[in-house]
Amino acid sequence: MTAPTPPAAAAPLTTAEDNQWASFAHLGGILSFLPSLIIWLVFKDRGAFTNQEAKEALNFQITVAIGHVAIFIVNSVLTAVTLGIWGFIGWILPLALFVVQVIFSIQGFLKAKDGIAYRYPFAIRFIK
Repeated sequence: MTAPTPPAAAAPLTTAEDNQWASFAHLGGILSFLPSLIIWLVFKDRGAFTNQEAKEALNFQITVAIGHVAIFIVNSVLTAVTLGIWGFIGWILPLALFVVQVIFSIQGFLKAKDGIAYRYPFAIRFIK
């Protein structure tokens, strides 16, 4: 019996495909960190630009997720301390963070689709 042949390596991305997947990594950030993570894991070895931009988008989305957890904790404490009054205005902080997330993700998408690297103004670099 012959040994099975290993699968062939995936073909490198063309420049247009590289720009396309890099821009989708940024745009997927509107939903959560999962689209950026999936794009990075699937295409990191096939396109240098996609690898760079998907990591950048993923780092930003992880930072935003940490921000949402922090806001949830702050809102919970302030709601308990103010006997529920903070609950009427506490929804503004997560909404503001979501709006910032959408704006920066769209900016990253617009830059990456043209082949220009985008660096988020604030993001903790977890993945180097």
